[in-house]
Amino acid sequence: MTYDEIVRIIADGALAPVILIGSYMLIFKIPKGQRFQAYCRILLAGLTAYLLAKLAATVYQPDIARPFELLGQHAGALFLNNPGFPSDHTLFATAITCAVWFETKNRSVSLLLAGLVVLISIGRVLALVHTPIDVIFGIIFGLVGSLWYFNSRPAVYKSTSSLQK
Repeated sequence: MTYDEIVRIIADGALAPVILIGSYMLIFKIPKGQRFQAYCRILLAGLTAYLLAKLAATVYQPDIARPFELLGQHAGALFLNNPGFPSDHTLFATAITCAVWFETKNRSVSLLLAGLVVLISIGRVLALVHTPIDVIFGIIFGLVGSLWYFNSRPAVYKSTSSLQK
């Protein structure tokens, strides 16, 4: 396996486990009676993060060209035909990680997902499709969207039988 293949797997492929693990956790680890409210928060958090990121991108673009274009090289990973600020990959992965943490409070899975966010960020920079600023702000906007989770419910779900007592 070559360096370019490893970078591509990290930059693009590491998003797949974030999506799969996050989906599993959000489907099977949120109690049935709490899912609708949780999914509403997740949707609002994700849309808020994405909207803020796109609004920021209309106001500020550090460079018109992506790093691989500036260096006259080929892109080492998939990318959209735009300047790349902020990174959608890191924004999406961060939003999923925050959803899992705030909605399930599963520390080990959340830390695993956070580690994958870091790998994706590094991979996107090594693949020359983003600058460090692009991935940092992707994470920041993903975190800003998570403000929807605060003060919206108890810290830990309680079973309905313990609430009835």
